[in-house]
Amino acid sequence: MKAITTLALTAAAAAMPVALLAAPAQAAPVDGSSTERHASCGTNGPNLDPATSSGATSGARLRTGSDTSCTGRGSSQPSDGLDYYCYTMGNDGMTWTFLRNNRTGVVGWTRDDLLPDGGSTVHCGF
Repeated sequence: MKAITTLALTAAAAAMPVALLAAPAQAAPVDGSSTERHASCGTNGPNLDPATSSGATSGARLRTGSDTSCTGRGSSQPSDGLDYYCYTMGNDGMTWTFLRNNRTGVVGWTRDDLLPDGGSTVHCGF
């Protein structure tokens, strides 16, 4: 009985990578639209990205969500060090990075076109 169980487990383990490889990847929409969920006001992003940066556009707002209608928590200046956490889409169709301003300690969402290097490269997962 043990030999049959071992054989069944070995066969299942061997088939697992094939099943994972056989799953089709989801293609991005051709029209540029996205099915990603934006970060609603009051949503923080997980700290997934080890990248740091500096040099945001002067006065770039850090908001409570990835939408210009969300309340501002603070802003960043070109000399501020920024700790990137992750990015997601905003309601405006642009990508937004959740980050920490190292000078002020404030965390928030900033549109990636206001960041000199385009923001985080790690998706938040929502």
